[in-house]
Amino acid sequence: MGNRWGPQGREGRRRMSFLLFLSLFCPALSESIRYTIPEELARGSRVGNLAKDLGIAVHDLPTRNLRVSGEKKFFTVSTKNGDLLVSDHIDREQICGKKSTCVLEFEMVAEKPLNFFHITVVIQDVNDNPPTFSRNITELEISELALTGATFALESAQDSDVGINSLQQYYLSPDPHFSLIQKENLDGSRYAELVVKAPLDREEQSYHHLVLTAVDGGEPARSCTTQITVVVADENDNPPVFTQDIYRVSVQENLQVGSSVLRVMATDLDEGINAEITYAFINTDKAVTQLFKLDSKTGEVTIGGGLDFEERESYTIGVEAKDGGRHTAHCKIQIDILDENDNAPEITLDSESKYVQEDAQLGTVVALIKTYDLDSDFNGEILCQLNGKFPFKIVQDRKNTYKLVTDGALDREQSPEYNITLTATDRGRPPLSSSRSVILKVADVNDNAPVFQQSSYVVHVAENNPPGASIAQVSASDPDLGPNGHVSYSIVASDLEPRALSSYVSVSAQSGVVFAQRAFDHEQLRAFELTLQARDQGSPALSANVSLRVLVGDRNDNAPRVLYPALGPDGSALFDTVPRAAQPGYLVTKVVAVDADSGHNAWLSYHVLQASEPGLFSLGLRTGEVRTARALGDRDAARQRLLVAVRDGGQPPLSATATLLLVFADSLQEVLPDLSERPAPADPQAELQFYLVVALALISVLFLLAVILAVALSLRRSSSSTSWSCFQPGGVCSKTVPGVLPNYCEGTLPYSYNLCAASHSSKTEFKLLNVNPAHAPVQDLLCNEVSWFEGASSDNPKMTSDSLDLKQVSYFKPFLP
Repeated sequence: MGNRWGPQGREGRRRMSFLLFLSLFCPALSESIRYTIPEELARGSRVGNLAKDLGIAVHDLPTRNLRVSGEKKFFTVSTKNGDLLVSDHIDREQICGKKSTCVLEFEMVAEKPLNFFHITVVIQDVNDNPPTFSRNITELEISELALTGATFALESAQDSDVGINSLQQYYLSPDPHFSLIQKENLDGSRYAELVVKAPLDREEQSYHHLVLTAVDGGEPARSCTTQITVVVADENDNPPVFTQDIYRVSVQENLQVGSSVLRVMATDLDEGINAEITYAFINTDKAVTQLFKLDSKTGEVTIGGGLDFEERESYTIGVEAKDGGRHTAHCKIQIDILDENDNAPEITLDSESKYVQEDAQLGTVVALIKTYDLDSDFNGEILCQLNGKFPFKIVQDRKNTYKLVTDGALDREQSPEYNITLTATDRGRPPLSSSRSVILKVADVNDNAPVFQQSSYVVHVAENNPPGASIAQVSASDPDLGPNGHVSYSIVASDLEPRALSSYVSVSAQSGVVFAQRAFDHEQLRAFELTLQARDQGSPALSANVSLRVLVGDRNDNAPRVLYPALGPDGSALFDTVPRAAQPGYLVTKVVAVDADSGHNAWLSYHVLQASEPGLFSLGLRTGEVRTARALGDRDAARQRLLVAVRDGGQPPLSATATLLLVFADSLQEVLPDLSERPAPADPQAELQFYLVVALALISVLFLLAVILAVALSLRRSSSSTSWSCFQPGGVCSKTVPGVLPNYCEGTLPYSYNLCAASHSSKTEFKLLNVNPAHAPVQDLLCNEVSWFEGASSDNPKMTSDSLDLKQVSYFKPFLP
């Protein structure tokens, strides 16, 4: 396959290895890798191990995505072993024409990191084209007076190959009158001339048949032949003569069709018809004769077609002048084509990636750019630049290859894409340019944490809310895309107990809606605080926290509770005494109530619902203080009853009631007899039971009378005079009332223990008599404390009168019929 490397021998290989090693660290200094192959290689033929020469490991080939850049791709890279393979038919003559050296230059593009590698492949010519003559038979007319040594140009053979494989030699079949000489054009092509080596005699031989053979220098050599028929013409002894052997001219490539290039001129010393000269192209390709036209009479050469410097830089054309006597002369025209700046530069992108990460570092290669201009010299020198202000810049890699790299920070949220215009301008006069737009999209990275719409949230929730109801919603936004911008919500902290948190609230991970898991109670929990977190799905994930304070609002769900006056153990109400001489405004008592609610719902007001004597007492609307509104009159009852309602300020309001029993008396002794005659409080539900009790009493009255009589007789006999002293006129028999007045429930008849105390004795004995309720009226005996009486009756039956302090206390024992 030929030599793969430019330098020859071991020293050259070491130098190229060093350059390859250096290119891994300094891509801008990389040298071209050079291969040499013959043309006409079969598809799939191996050119060389490109991966090894570039220093790329075979296992990295899929990642690096090594590929050929170019419009016409003659080569490809094997992803299995990194070999550079022939992928298309390579015909040197078609690619390079008559150029002595045929070189294919192209770039290899590698990714991760993105880079150019410059490859040069020299195409060696093979002898695949034989020489050819345009005609199989050529007729040549020579005057019989032609002098020995006269030369006559023969048709040149054409060979598409170059170098040693091109036309190298002409051979003429043996003839005593003619020989052959070979000459070389300025461009290196060979042509043959027929030489007269012996005088001709038309009368002796009018025709000579010769065979001209053209042979190339290939291995094996290829050849072709043409028949030459020499017609010996009658006398014409002066041939035409050109003024110059070689005519040189330079023309612009954009010269219009029909423009004159030059004029050749030949003269003939003969006269008449033998001096009439005609001009014609000889030994010229058909394509050349289409580009240039020759006037056969004047010898003027004009443009016949469009010239293109990029296609061919010069032309060598043979011209023959023939007089009427069949004499000829020959000259050469050398036409050089001058380049014009008629080709605008071309821009090619060799990177397929249209995305750039927004966190790309400065200098990151975004795209590989290649420019090409068919013009030469200054007309082909190109300057590539960006139009506009972008966070990118163009860095030249080699001649006509550039890299588009980042030159500033990228932010997808501000600029999601860039429409970049690349402009390539040559240095011609006037300069030509071309532009190409490149759209680069900025790929998102997770560089933005979620942001809540508020710095903190406060929500008011009324108590007794339904479980599962939505109480608030937090919202956070993330300008990132895809998973980087998908936000989920969670509770990360709270001032509630961790185990109790889940039973109070929860948050929807998708919507940020906060749900109450239970009904809140303002009286138990007035406020609590949550820390909510918004977290995106990026890697690594970013998050933000916000506080949510939940204030549990009060509802009027608790009725007022009366603390005073309190009820006794049996549910009866207390009574209070009022001096008979109490003046208006005298503070009798105070209704004390509380409400578990707060705010307006706990704002209590006191109202009199029912009074035994309206106008006798006043009630403080907000204080609950009961005061006398006027002095007690003679007609006013000593016992007064007030029904007080305590209302809160809720909507609707809730209330509670309290019953106040007020007795006007100056001493406790006055109260006891009065209270003993006080009827039991009316019970609206006891009316039916009353009739049942009466019926039961009537049935058992006889039995009860007999039992009472028997008990009375028995006690008379066994009791001492002291024990009966309480029944004598000099004794004191007090009727006590309970600390809490009896509240007769359904079917409950009270009875009491009577307490007897002798007022005339310093030491009084107490005996508790169990009196049958059927015969004894309800009596309240004044004592110090109930517990004291119980202790005195069992442990210390004797006590001094000084220790007896009569209070509003009684001891009741309920009797259930």
